[in-house]
Amino acid sequence: MSDDEHESKPARDRSQVTIIDIARMAGVSKKTVSRVINESPLVREETRKKVKEIIAETGFTPNPQARALAFRKSFLVGLVYDNPSPQYVVNMQRGILDTLGDTAFQLVLRPCDRGDENYRERVRSFIVQHKPHGIILTPSVSEDETLAEILREEECDYVRIASLELDVPSRSIRTHDAQGAEMAAAHLAQLGHKRIGHIHGPKTFRSAHERLSGFRSGLESYGLELAPELTVEGAYTFDSGVSSATRLLNRRDRPTAIFAGNDEMAVGVYVAARKAGLRIPEDLSIVGFDDTPISARIWPPLTTVRSPIREVGRAAADLLLKRGSGSENLEELQSFQLELIVRESTRSV
Repeated sequence: MSDDEHESKPARDRSQVTIIDIARMAGVSKKTVSRVINESPLVREETRKKVKEIIAETGFTPNPQARALAFRKSFLVGLVYDNPSPQYVVNMQRGILDTLGDTAFQLVLRPCDRGDENYRERVRSFIVQHKPHGIILTPSVSEDETLAEILREEECDYVRIASLELDVPSRSIRTHDAQGAEMAAAHLAQLGHKRIGHIHGPKTFRSAHERLSGFRSGLESYGLELAPELTVEGAYTFDSGVSSATRLLNRRDRPTAIFAGNDEMAVGVYVAARKAGLRIPEDLSIVGFDDTPISARIWPPLTTVRSPIREVGRAAADLLLKRGSGSENLEELQSFQLELIVRESTRSV
């Protein structure tokens, strides 16, 4: 064949390259190519690299609609939450996107109100309409066993994030909230505080109960008691932090320190303290929970319990993808330890 004939022969359009072509060129099965495309861990690294190189060379682009049809699911990962702390939700999203970034999966948000008696059916409708690959549940919706049962009924995969074990390890990410609250209690007790207030989250959140019990237990280890009159329910919001702290600081026997159940409420305590003419930490020590960015930016910087929210989101998404790929060895529960970050909002008395 002459050079002219070679040149006149049309090259194959890249859009016509199929997954079967990729499998043939790589010398592997179509299923293996599919696993590589879907980031399955069940592929040897050498094979993965070879298949990806051929995909890059040919310009092959998987068809999302065809893939979704094959799996009878979309390539959406849903984040279902009712957490009133905006920063918590943002950090969780960032963590999930860290994992999804190099995959075909996209994150879709589904906020809900657990106080709405129809919220479970709204979540069900979302699942039926969008057929997500899976759902990540954060507190407190993750603590709703009825919702988890609905997801199982609809054959929708899920991962639950919670401060205690609620499900099998392959569906769970655990945070040790009680342990973190114990650290906060120990810190304030070691500074010599004896009259300590606590603003906890809503009773509908298991995390609020865990942090309250952990804080109470931590104080008891130092021979101290959390006085009922110094224990106030907040809503994990800034405004509830202001109003709750105002109640505590208006008392004649006001506390010398306050542990807030999250950083949003702790910032509210700052505002209430300054309105009352109190200096931080000279007149009032404050401890928060979560270590969100605001804790290091407010003045004085907030002492807080660091909850690795972004890392938790990353792990939850990774677990969901591994479940979808049929990965084995998921029977070990993933849990995250917390850490006390001491800054300038606390001092000895």
